Formats: sequence, structure tokens, C-alpha cells
Amino acid sequence: MELRINRRALVGLGLAVAVAASSMAVLRTDSGVASSHREAPAISNDPQHDNTDVYAFVSPDKPDSVTLISNWIPFEEPNGGPNFYPFAVKSRHNIKIDNDGDGKTDITYEWTFRNEDKRGNDTFLYNNGPVTSLNDENLLFRQRYTLKRITPGGSKTLVSDGIVAPSNVGAASMPDYATLRNQAIKSLPGGGKTYSGQADEAFFLDLRAFDLLYGGDLSEVGQDTLKGYNVNTVALQVPQADLALKGDPKRNPVIGVCSTTDKFNGSSYVQVSRLCNPLVNELVAAAGMKDAYNALDPSQDADVKALVNRVTNPELARLLETFYGIKAPATPRNDLVQIFLTGLAKNNGPIKADLNAQSLNKDAGKQRGSEQLRLNMSIPVTKDPNRLGVLGGDLQGFPNGRRLSDDVVDIELQAVAGAAQSGKLIPGLTDKVDANDKPFDKTFPYIPLPSNVAVNQR
Repeated sequence: MELRINRRALVGLGLAVAVAASSMAVLRTDSGVASSHREAPAISNDPQHDNTDVYAFVSPDKPDSVTLISNWIPFEEPNGGPNFYPFAVKSRHNIKIDNDGDGKTDITYEWTFRNEDKRGNDTFLYNNGPVTSLNDENLLFRQRYTLKRITPGGSKTLVSDGIVAPSNVGAASMPDYATLRNQAIKSLPGGGKTYSGQADEAFFLDLRAFDLLYGGDLSEVGQDTLKGYNVNTVALQVPQADLALKGDPKRNPVIGVCSTTDKFNGSSYVQVSRLCNPLVNELVAAAGMKDAYNALDPSQDADVKALVNRVTNPELARLLETFYGIKAPATPRNDLVQIFLTGLAKNNGPIKADLNAQSLNKDAGKQRGSEQLRLNMSIPVTKDPNRLGVLGGDLQGFPNGRRLSDDVVDIELQAVAGAAQSGKLIPGLTDKVDANDKPFDKTFPYIPLPSNVAVNQR
């Protein structure tokens, strides 16, 4: 199959983002641990702090707003009691916005969680009867949270005593989980909503990429590895003006998004997880880099020579050539540097397309390369989204932000193999997992309800 795409569609090189970011990690080797589905040695031992996926998209039913979603704790087996899956306490869960392109955070949405545990020495149960509301006395363990919006000008508390939707224990314990979710959605002052709680693992892919790239002959594909698992989610829907530079999304429509986790080490908070674009550490970073990447601030990215080298000469492209005979595009891949460290603008590199560089913001100043999930909020909502995003001619899709339905694995595989430069998709280069097993909701928070059925029963 072939797909002709125009110059603007070259932005669809999603995997190069991954290529870019991981390499930055080599600069620091002290306190950082990598994120995204336990791919780094250190974070595999600390799942509560493992930041798995980030999504950023214009809200389809409220297009004057943007929805931001960040997930934690990979591979939550629904029947994993008795303690199930609380958010980490004594930690900060963050979604960060850079709206001027200098790599520094301009806005932080910060969630902190605390426990209410009534089990004591009386019971091992999470709940001692059916739970029909968040305040139900039968729910013996619950979490509450505080949500703050932090800018250089100060901090504002948006939610002071929110209740987290609990883990979905099972049909007897929680006969109507949708009601619990709806009760956990909080309205925000000035417009917007937030949700914290369990959700379906909406990232769909075949993780056998790590068995010599799908078995060395693309025989190991078509199995949604994450089907049936859950995650912990924080979701936020806010007016575009709350995110845009100078509060003006018409003049300044592009934002950069990352999510991080800060862990308290006894005396201070230390960043231990960072996730911007999907699959950065999983498919790009060499093993020795993975634990360092997530300690890095995006403003430091451009200074890491190892990162730049892995962008301009990506390992994955060489592996695709070795295993599948797909000739790697000529290096240096300066197009990938433009796409994944600067965003796309006609005047910042060889790809002459204005799409998602913060330099397109009329009030932006000096730019600095950094790995971020960049979203142009002015791109209209697509009526019929294409799972291949920009690579499929859908400019609202990944890597212009990331929607829940974007097939980032196929996009990234095709992109790193050179499909965006050639204008042709490479036949057969796919993990054959094209959609989530559960449909996405049409209203906030969009991500499906968590499963309560054991994965080994599916």
C-alpha cells in the first residue's frame, strides 16, 4: 500500500521524537529513572512513580478547550488485591506546559495525593460491601488529592479536597463504576474539569518489538499486549486561553507538553520520571541511558551530544535495515532534529511546513530545542480521525499532540524507516494492532472505564 503525503505531512515522523529524547539521558546518571511501561532498570522497581503515557488534544466536544491526560502504574492486573493501585503519596504528579519554546516550564498542573485508610487491624478488605458512591462508608480505603496551577507568578489551588475514583475491585464491590467516575469529575474555577482515578490502559500495541523487532521476521504481531490492563489516570480539560502564551490562543496556538513525577527523598523532591512523546525510552535509548533520561529537564536537551547523535543517526532505522532489509534513509537526519526537537515551521529547517513549532507563536522569543509533545491548538477537530495522524493526512493527529486513537507505534515505525520523506508507506511494517479493545468515550475524560476482569480470562 502507498500513501502520498505532502510536505506538511512530513511532521508525522513520530518515532524520531523517541529517538531524540532518549539520547539526552546520557548526560545525567544520578537520580533519574525512565518512564513508559517499565522499560528502564530503575523504574521497573518503582511502578507507582512510572509515568506511562501522555495525551494532549483539542477536546472533540468542546473545541475551545484542550484535554491533557497522564497515566501512571503500568500493567495493573484488575484482580490485583488486596491493596490494588493507589497513587504514590509524598510525591508530585505533574503535567507541564512550555508555551514559548525555550524548553522551560511556564505552567505546571500539580497533583498531590493522600490516603484515608480505615482498614487498620480489623480487615484485609478494600471495602466491606458494595460501593455506590465515593463517600460510601463501605469503601475502607480512599485517596484525596490537591491540584495546583503553578506559574512563575505564583501558585493557585484549583482543587483542595478532591476524591480519587478507587480501583475497580469487581462487580460485587462496585456494581456501577461509571457512577463513581462521574462523581470523581470535578469542575474547576474559571472553567474546565479534572478527573483522577483508575482507567483502562488505552495504549494499544504489540510489545514483542523487543523480541528482535517482532521476531526478526514480523511473525510476532497482532497481539495487543496491554489489553485488559488498567492504569491510574489524571485528566484535565481547560480553556485554550489557560495554556496559551499570554493567554491568547489565536496569536499563540502552540504548546509543548510533558509529564513528570517528583519523589520526596527525605529532604527534597527529585524528578524521577519524565514522559513527553510516546515510546522515547522504549525504542530509542540505549540501556545505559534509560535511568538518566527522566532526571533531565527539557531545557537541557539540546546540550546533550549523545541525543543529537541518536536523532541524526537513529538506531531503529539501522535495525530495520538489518532485520527487514528496509534501507535506512541517509544520515544525518536533520529533518528529525527539526521535527522532534524544534517542532515544524517553514523557517527552522529543511521541512517547509508550519504546523507545531512554538516559534509560530507571534509572541514567542528565542527558541531552544527540546523533546516535547507539541500541540497546535488551532488545528480543527477531525470529524473522522485517521489512526496514522499526520502521516495519514490528518493534521490533528500525532505528532501534532496525541489523541487516544492515534496508532503511535505504526506511525513511528513508518516514520523512522523514512516513509515521511519518501511519501510512501512501507508495506507490512506494522504491529497489526490498530485500535484499542475498548471504545473511547465521547465526553471527558474520554479514556475508557477500567476493567474488573482478570487479564488471563481474556
